[in-house]
Order: sequence, then structure tokens, then C-alpha cells
Amino acid sequence: MEITRNQTRPVRIGTVTIGDGNPIAVQSMTATHTQNVDATVEQVNALHAAGADVVRIAVDSKKDAQALAEIRQQTQANLSVDLQENYRLAELVAPHVDKIRYNPGHLYHHEREKPWQQKVEYIASIARDHDCAIRVGVNCGSVDPAKAEKYDKDDSITPMLESALEHCEYLDSVDFTRYCVSLKDSDPQKVIDVNQRFAERRSDVPLHLGVTEAGMPPDGIIKTRIAFEQLVSRGIGDTIRVSLTVPNARKPEEIEAGRGILTDIAAGRVRSVVDYGLDTINIISCPSCSRVENEAFIDLAEQVKEMTAYAKDHAVTIAVMGCRVNGPGETDDADLGLWCGPNHVNLKKGEQSLGAFTYDEILPRLKDELDKVIATR
Repeated sequence: MEITRNQTRPVRIGTVTIGDGNPIAVQSMTATHTQNVDATVEQVNALHAAGADVVRIAVDSKKDAQALAEIRQQTQANLSVDLQENYRLAELVAPHVDKIRYNPGHLYHHEREKPWQQKVEYIASIARDHDCAIRVGVNCGSVDPAKAEKYDKDDSITPMLESALEHCEYLDSVDFTRYCVSLKDSDPQKVIDVNQRFAERRSDVPLHLGVTEAGMPPDGIIKTRIAFEQLVSRGIGDTIRVSLTVPNARKPEEIEAGRGILTDIAAGRVRSVVDYGLDTINIISCPSCSRVENEAFIDLAEQVKEMTAYAKDHAVTIAVMGCRVNGPGETDDADLGLWCGPNHVNLKKGEQSLGAFTYDEILPRLKDELDKVIATR
């Protein structure tokens, strides 16, 4: 299949360059706790061995940053760091990585009185000094609040798009152009729409593609394939990640899935028509990462899938999130949502909180709420 790629500008990430017609890079993210250096090094190297072009690690504290310095010494992988909510950690992590990822919506969590522009200029200056690229990572569940307030609650795409475009314009204005952008949602159709709209406006900026909270295989791979087929086959996308909810030892499956999808697209094995208006149950679950405070989350996601099998013919969306950073916001749009803490699972119905339950208590309570939702349909 002959694909004419968007002529995006080159962005170097360590030994890999994305954009400018280079091969589409495949990425993943560690699911270990960053301060567990041995486990994180083992996973980084496993992903690297599986063919990961870039491996992302989350850093949320100075102790995480210290661990990252040790990890860097024990791997040849190209490393990206996820700054989470503390943009000031950039100066501690930049010497040890090849790319810095920040979320525009998270820039409001620290030093709230300071304009986001000053924070981005700081990140850009640190990246420039340490030879790092930047990813502007925009997520549906944590969009810039100033943008979200401008639009109808049902319009989740326009705030994401405006936020990404605004940050691109500002980075350009401070003469930092070594960046890429990601615009992610758990709905493949929204991922397609928002990335197409961005590419129409900024065809020069490399795009990182992904369906966030895609879930467990095979469903998570199918959801991601739907988005990637429609975008990559149109020349959109310079680097990808398949986000799967799998145990730590199976994280390299994300690389295998990504390579497989790209191979199929190149061979023309794609769908000509996409309809993701499901009339069946839809289980959304985030990929495990170092933010997860209890690895029982992974087992819980599988148990939710098994328990809800009886409701497979009902159009109900259930979200299972593994952390308190993205969990509260990214369960808002689901009919029922679970976000997991160290000892309790928080149950939600839309934006309404229904309480916190132990991991042993949550499944029966979830079933009760699911039955109520089905009864009202």
C-alpha cells in the first residue's frame, strides 16, 4: 500500500529521528515503580530488546528523579520522561533522558499563580540545554481547564485541539521547534477526528498516536488498530504506542502489537469503513504504569471483564483506571468508573462518586450498579 506521509519536520529523540519521512517509531512505557531501579531497568531493557524505539518512564518526585539517574546508567534505550504534575522536576531529569513529555492540563497543579507560558518556557530552556526533545501530551481526561470551560461539555475534541495548537504556537515563539504532539482519547473515533483536525492545521508537527486506556488484549489492540489504520493510511502519525492493560512481564506485547499493526497497514490490510458505535459492553482500562499504587488493579481489570460478560449485549461503558492522577477525570464519561488506590477502589457513576470499597468488595457492588444501569436502558 503506497502511503504519502505528511511532510513533518524532523525531531531527534536520542538515536531515533521521527518525522521527515523517517520510519514510524514504536514506543512503550514502564509499569514498574520508578524507584525500584532493578525492576525498572529490567523492564526498560526488555522493551528495548523487543524493538522499542523510545521507552517512557514516569517521574513524580525527587526520589524518582534520583532513581532515573541510576536507570540511565544501565540501559542503551532512548528514554522519555513523563513529568506528571511537577514541571519543576525537568531540571533534575533532563540530564538523563532524550525526551521530556508534559501535559498542558497538569501545568496548573503547581504554582497556580504562575502563567503556564512561564512554565513551558522553563521546560523548553531545560530541554534545549540538555539536548532533549519535548512531547506536548494532551489527554481527554486532563485537558487544560481554561479550554474546557469554553465549550459544551459534550465537545471534548475542540478543547484538546486548541490546547495543542496554543502550545505549539508558544514553543515556536520561544524558538523551540524540537517537539511533537499527542492527542489521545479512549474512543478511537475521537482519536481519528482530533488528529486529522490537528494535521490539517499543523502538518509540519510530528504526531505521536495512541488510544489511551485501550484496555486488555485483544480488545485494546482492536481499538488501537481502528484509529491507527485510519490515520497512518492517510499519512498521519510519526510515532505510536499501543497502550495495553497487561502484567509487567508482558509489556513487550505493546511493541509486538504496534509493529504488527504497522506491517498490516503497509500491506494494505485495513478496513475501508469504520463504525465504532458499539451496541455492546465497552470495557476501558488504562495501561499499567509506575503511577499504579496497587498491582491488584491489573487483576481487577480482568475480573471486571469476566464478571460483566453477562451484559455483553448492552451498550454500557465501564472504565477501570489504575491511579489517582488520571483516574478521577478519565472515568467521568463512563457509565460506571473505577479508579484504584493503594487499598480501596473508588466507584463512580458518571461524575457522581458512589464511595470507596476494598478490592474484595468492589465487584459485587459494581454488579449491582451495572444491573441498575441496564434496567434503565
